[in-house]
Amino acid sequence: MTTRATRTPRRRTVVALAVILAILAAFVVRLVDIQVVKADEHVAQSLEFIAHRTSIPGERGSVVDADGAVLAESVNVYDASIDPKVMNLLETDEKNPPKMPWAEASQRIAEIAGVDAEKLRTAVEAQNAANPDSQWYQLKTGLSTAQFIELKELKESGLTYLHFDPRETRVYPNGAVAGNLLGFLDGAGTAQAGVEKMDEKCLAPTDGEESYRTGKNNVVIPGSESKVDAVDGGTVQLTINSDLQWYMQQMIAEEAQAQGAKGGTVTVVEVGTGKIRAAAEWPTMDPNDLDASSSDTWGSKLFTRWFEPGSTFKAVTAAAVMENAGVTMGTPTVSASSHEKFENGAVINDAFVHPTFQYTLAGALIDSSNVALSKFGTMVSPDVRHDYLERFGVGKTTIGFPDETAGELHPAAEWDNQSLYTTTFGQHFTVTAPQVAGAYQAIANGGEKIGLSLIESCTTSDGTVVTPDAPEREQIIKPETAADLTRMLENVAVQGGNADRIQVPGYRVTSKTGTAQVEDGNGGYKSGVYYTSMVGFAPVDDPQYVVVVTLDEPTRVTSSAATASAFQKAMTQTMKTYRVMPSSSPMDALLPKFE
Repeated sequence: MTTRATRTPRRRTVVALAVILAILAAFVVRLVDIQVVKADEHVAQSLEFIAHRTSIPGERGSVVDADGAVLAESVNVYDASIDPKVMNLLETDEKNPPKMPWAEASQRIAEIAGVDAEKLRTAVEAQNAANPDSQWYQLKTGLSTAQFIELKELKESGLTYLHFDPRETRVYPNGAVAGNLLGFLDGAGTAQAGVEKMDEKCLAPTDGEESYRTGKNNVVIPGSESKVDAVDGGTVQLTINSDLQWYMQQMIAEEAQAQGAKGGTVTVVEVGTGKIRAAAEWPTMDPNDLDASSSDTWGSKLFTRWFEPGSTFKAVTAAAVMENAGVTMGTPTVSASSHEKFENGAVINDAFVHPTFQYTLAGALIDSSNVALSKFGTMVSPDVRHDYLERFGVGKTTIGFPDETAGELHPAAEWDNQSLYTTTFGQHFTVTAPQVAGAYQAIANGGEKIGLSLIESCTTSDGTVVTPDAPEREQIIKPETAADLTRMLENVAVQGGNADRIQVPGYRVTSKTGTAQVEDGNGGYKSGVYYTSMVGFAPVDDPQYVVVVTLDEPTRVTSSAATASAFQKAMTQTMKTYRVMPSSSPMDALLPKFE
């Protein structure tokens, strides 16, 4: 027999179980309703959710020189506008008139923005009269920080019709200094030239993103928010010394114009590292104001203008015959007049008329005799000379600068009767000024060629310093060959025709000139017009820097002597800038030019 005490707990258990089952049944029914019966309806509702994504822009990195001086950077500027409708509402509010009436406010705004007050008032009032609903009038773009702060204070004081739109812009604090190297961005912020384009990987930021979802009533759905922060671009450090760069640009501009040249360049390379310390040219451009210069100056002619090096590459011929034909600075000698016709019909001329001399190799370089170099050069095979031209960098780009040309070097098998000889004195192949600098860097560095470099490092936004791969190093000629070439090139500087014009007080220097004919576009050369150059290094007893100067079609002095003054100034300033110790040992005895 079941007692009442026993029945009550059991009944309660049954009731509780029934309730639980009922609840579970309700859940099941609801689930079936959602998943099956009204599935299409709920899918449609889910599609009504709106996803919102907002890009978070990163800041483009800066470019600095070797000492950290900023050459290019991104800054935030503000464009100011006026809301004519709001201005009119404030002016016509009789109950709460503005503290500063429009007549007074427009005067103050104009003073700060640097615009004409009367024109501002007339334009805003005319726009409001023409369209009472107009809410935008451009006051000024690119406000300075000081202008923005003052105008912002006016807005906070009650001039609520003032508005400011921030934007990022690229600025180059030193103007045209290294402008051709730095390059520029287009209106969309895309790099178009120079280092801006060359090292885009380091400089470019990675934009972030902020996203969330909203429902029907534009209410943010909890848990849908996410944010990925932007990563700013890195800082590119160049090997350039901006102070030296500034001097070289000013100097070459003066020298080129004084010589009536179309343009000019100066390249300075550190012997022991291959680092480019200055790469100046004229005409130049200011990346802050591209419209102020011609579009053909928006790149760098240093890396894109090729030319036949002429006599500067006689040193390469000398290296080839010294190492492969037993030729020394003084023996053997060759007989050379100023005009000779060779057995294969080729005709070679020297730049000056002279009788037949019995030239030493040193003498052939000092007098820059094309005839003598032709005879020395053909003591080795064309293949050997072609190999040495390649060793010294002909036909290869230097640093991978945007649009850089590698020059042209024809296969030795394609050299004809004339080019068999002209290649011995720098014709029938082309180079750039940095390639010439690289060739002489090898001579100055005991025969070890070090690849040129312009980029020192990239420092990422988190402070990580990333350095480029180490430049290639190669012993392209023997140290003793380099020493003999250095001695002969010093004799060129002392005994050559430009000796008095290129001496740098306190320093022993080397030099070699080049006079290249300029193509006329029709397969021939312009008459009496040349691309002139001079290259050398100093001090001879401890070479530190190579300097290359070029002038494009000088008219006052058309020969390579036109570059003498610029070379002397460039070398002198380089020695001063880096406080290079003067030469401590005297020059060796002068080398004989003739037997």
